[in-house]
Amino acid sequence: MKHFLRGGLRYLFLIPIYFIACSVAVAQGITVQGKVTDEGGAGLPGVTVLLKGTSTASPTDVNGVYSIDVPTGNGTLVFSYIGFLPQEVVINNRTTIDVRLGTDAKALDEIVVVGYGTQKRSDITGSVASIPKDRLSNLPVTDITQAIQGTTAGLSISQGSSVPGSSGTMRVRGVNSLSANTSPFLVVDGVPFFGAINDLNPNDIASIEVLKDASSVAIYGTRGANGVILITTKRGTSGKPRVSYSGYYGVEGLANKFEPMSPEAYLQKYKDYMIAQKLTQNQILPNTREVDAYNAGLTTDWLDEATQTGKIQEHNLSVAGGTENIQYYLGGGYLTQTGVVKGYQFTRGSIRANLDATVTNYLKVGTSLFFADKNSDGGRANLLNATAMSPYSVPRDALGNYELFPMHPELLFANPLLGLVTDRVDRNKNLNGNVYAEVSPGFVKGLKYRLNASTVYTIGRQAGYTGRAANDMVGSAYANNNETQNWVVENILSYNKDWDKHHVDFTGLYSAQENNFFTSGASANSFINDELSFYNLEAGTNRTSSSRGERTALLSQMGRINYSYDSRYLLTVTARRDGFSAFGVNDKYAVFPSIALGWNIANEAFFQNVSFVNQLKLRVSHGQAGNQAVPAYRTATLANSVRIPFGGTSSIGVLASELGNAGLNWETTTSTNIGVDFGFFQNRINGTLEVYRSRTEDLLVRRNIPVISGYSRIWDNLGELENRGIEFTLNTINMDAGKFRWETNFNISSNRNQIVSLYGEKKDDLANGWLIGRPIGAIYNYRMVGIWQAGEDNSKTDPTAKPGDIKFEDINKDGVINDNDRTYIGSTQPKWYGGLTNTFHYGNFHLSVFLQTSQGSLKGNPDIFYGDEAGKRNIPAAVGYWTPENMSNEWPSLSYRNPRGYNFARDNSYVRIKDVRLSYTVPGAFLEKYKLGSLTLYAAGRNLYTFTDWIGWDPENNHSSRGSGDWTNNYPLTRAFSFGLNLTL
Repeated sequence: MKHFLRGGLRYLFLIPIYFIACSVAVAQGITVQGKVTDEGGAGLPGVTVLLKGTSTASPTDVNGVYSIDVPTGNGTLVFSYIGFLPQEVVINNRTTIDVRLGTDAKALDEIVVVGYGTQKRSDITGSVASIPKDRLSNLPVTDITQAIQGTTAGLSISQGSSVPGSSGTMRVRGVNSLSANTSPFLVVDGVPFFGAINDLNPNDIASIEVLKDASSVAIYGTRGANGVILITTKRGTSGKPRVSYSGYYGVEGLANKFEPMSPEAYLQKYKDYMIAQKLTQNQILPNTREVDAYNAGLTTDWLDEATQTGKIQEHNLSVAGGTENIQYYLGGGYLTQTGVVKGYQFTRGSIRANLDATVTNYLKVGTSLFFADKNSDGGRANLLNATAMSPYSVPRDALGNYELFPMHPELLFANPLLGLVTDRVDRNKNLNGNVYAEVSPGFVKGLKYRLNASTVYTIGRQAGYTGRAANDMVGSAYANNNETQNWVVENILSYNKDWDKHHVDFTGLYSAQENNFFTSGASANSFINDELSFYNLEAGTNRTSSSRGERTALLSQMGRINYSYDSRYLLTVTARRDGFSAFGVNDKYAVFPSIALGWNIANEAFFQNVSFVNQLKLRVSHGQAGNQAVPAYRTATLANSVRIPFGGTSSIGVLASELGNAGLNWETTTSTNIGVDFGFFQNRINGTLEVYRSRTEDLLVRRNIPVISGYSRIWDNLGELENRGIEFTLNTINMDAGKFRWETNFNISSNRNQIVSLYGEKKDDLANGWLIGRPIGAIYNYRMVGIWQAGEDNSKTDPTAKPGDIKFEDINKDGVINDNDRTYIGSTQPKWYGGLTNTFHYGNFHLSVFLQTSQGSLKGNPDIFYGDEAGKRNIPAAVGYWTPENMSNEWPSLSYRNPRGYNFARDNSYVRIKDVRLSYTVPGAFLEKYKLGSLTLYAAGRNLYTFTDWIGWDPENNHSSRGSGDWTNNYPLTRAFSFGLNLTL
């Protein structure tokens, strides 16, 4: 395995050299020879010829010729090849058998879900990518973003945290907005999805498609600018009930343990700190409690105290089946996860019921009902403080109670375990119901009307209480409740017709949508005891309350025409008109058109003799999509309530906060996409190459205005963004010989994002880090070139610097380091990213190795600098510091104060062994004996190893041990191992 991983890494992003292996068997009995051809008589190379019931097999050569030894002269030969129907031939002592394989039209004309319908993949003109279906099972994941990361060109997913129940951030072809949500739009079973993505149980999902270009997303209008994710859940089929169970159990640990200094190194650091500060060291450690622990020989591994072995398990049970007229799918799942940081946990229970019924020969109805209940209750340990605590401190006092400040009298760092006794509630529920009715009137063949109606109700409850003992004898509590109600009604009319070599289909849409949101909260502090927790906020001395609600509505019309001639020439024309309530009366509506052309070159007569080319299609699309991008009520002038003194008492008044802008309108993204789909050697090598360019205009930004106006901010359409990129996907069957099969899936993407203009002019906004001509996420700072050493003359360049301080580059060459020497350092967005999956099959064993990478980005790294805390806290063992004896040119002195706010941006590129899966499919003889439908056993490992130069917890993770105690920033990357099974009765 080690050799394989090392070799696979070496060639990770080079196109592999593909070959077809020929097997030579020792002749026994008779030798059967022959030629395998397609329907046109051309020889087929690489066809697997298998002696049925044995492991004896041989592939055909480049001309389609094969030779196989048959020990007894009898038996059956099985001929199989991708894209063709398998064929079995009885030998009957014959020595020459020629076979002609028929085309498997189903394999070559895969049906793909697109917006408001389906299409044959060969007829698609837009950019539509399908997620590999095997990524949705056999993995210890809590939501689909963890399963599909790195699998699809153009889809970037950043797992910002490994917190139980957290989801990754999805981006399709870059960032298209400065202020709005830039995540793709989610559609489940054809209906817009409102809720968190981790509400969805991956086990219920049948397929996932990603819509990327203007032609494919324009049908979603204002919600398509950031791409669209189409999720189709499992449904029933005719036949006897199929009962399925899937479950796994796994353990988690720290993927990379970023160890603090040892007790001995911590002692030396304090000594060096006092020397650097030119202070007299009166005691061996800075604080009384630390000295007491040192004298008593007591030390604490705080990282070990705050962490544990995480556990995860999931169980799913479903039943599916039906008759010719009624099909059903009913599934339930339960997931529970205990995190590696103590106190973190997540549970999810979900139920899904899908029903389809053919009432008459012209009417079909159905429903999709879904409920998810998520729980993230519990107090949590603080990893920030755990990495900061002195090893010469103890977590509990003599009575076994938690010490409030183990480094007393130092009050900067509270006990990292105090959160474990915090009373905390975090619960969310999502109830989702969709119904449809589909009418196909017989008097007009091909005409169909469909009514979709969907309603979603989500509620959330968050509450917490921090006890008096953990909060300087002042208890504090809060309680928040929120609810969201959404409904969507869609009227869809479709018509399709075929005549001669022509095909046309039309889709029309009229829809309405409404979103209602309400939240209320209250908080209090200074409780006289801890008995009532957050259940009686009135017992607190100081109390506050708040509430907020908003309503938005969307009204839409859409039309789309698909036309094809002889499966060679393809045309798609789409237009959508949206109206959004949050915009001004004169700008509520916008139209988003698109056009796409396709040419199936491989279907041309002049290409018929090119036998090794099975698929070659050129696609071009151009169009627009929109982004609502603005919160509700921003066209109106807003004011906040304030309490002001008046007449000796306090009264409630209003204070202007934000000026309204009745002229607000849509952000509009115009994009062009050019793609080539190809398939060679009976699609043993197939893939896609795409290039695109998009420009987003009328960017909605919240800009500052002179306070003399009475307001400080206003929303306005002032700005442009551009994205350019290239994507490449390659799928190959490297070897298919008898029992052994080796497949490779490879994808790579590169996106270049830049801000074209801001506020109607070519002027940078340094406060927000927005630079003209640079990407969103630009890092604008000084460039470090080393450390000032003793004896170097800095009197003119940087007169306040001393030996051990950071040396910065004089960018403008004026001989002085000042604000003018800040420059563009790089971007937090990667230059390219991708994934590589190698899957090996041998008999009933299957091994999959998935590597994922992100390259060329920078990220600020506060873990390598701790400023004025250096003398008071522990620091990572991997981080050094400058001393007169150890004149580092990489790490500053412990006395350095970082007056210029340098953020220590470092390259966070990485290659990760994302997951490895080994599965075994139980043979049919065993299944038949015990009356089972199918049984697969598997073992899987996730986040096994990361190759990177990054110093810290993880190059991808947003965790920072100097960050806040917030749950998204205080958790490390985890490594998981799981064992599970999939069983069908």
